[in-house]
Amino acid sequence: MIVLVMGVSGSGKSTIGAALAAALGADFLEADSFHSPANIAKMKSGIPLEDADRWPWLDAIGGALDRSVMENRSVVLACSALKASYRERLLPIGRRQGRVVFLKGDAGLIGGRLSGRTGHYMPPALLPSQFATLEAPDEAIIIDIAQEPEEILEEILARLSR
Repeated sequence: MIVLVMGVSGSGKSTIGAALAAALGADFLEADSFHSPANIAKMKSGIPLEDADRWPWLDAIGGALDRSVMENRSVVLACSALKASYRERLLPIGRRQGRVVFLKGDAGLIGGRLSGRTGHYMPPALLPSQFATLEAPDEAIIIDIAQEPEEILEEILARLSR
């Protein structure tokens, strides 16, 4: 099984994804760790990534997902996956057993989280570009992130088991 935990920066993908992986006994992949140094430098400078920047990054993540599938391991992936085309690239036909969890929240809540976050290269100033790029998924488990992380995890687990 593959579970893609998606949403804009600051929505809680890493926190929820890691907790979900632990609860499921699955591997955890953090998409941020697949970014090239050039992508990271661009974001640190406050420049939003373009599709041309994202395709090699998504392909590297896809390679890691393929290895998990070939080794018959479950994996939880924390990745923004803001556009439908990005999600299709991550979960093509060979990985269709994947499920998508969309961590949804408003700009005020997420902006507050980003302004308090340290040690991440994604500046709060790029949040509007994330919302502008976001194409909410049609088929996903949609989770309101205003809840506590424990409540979010319980809701995801319950909905995955249906």
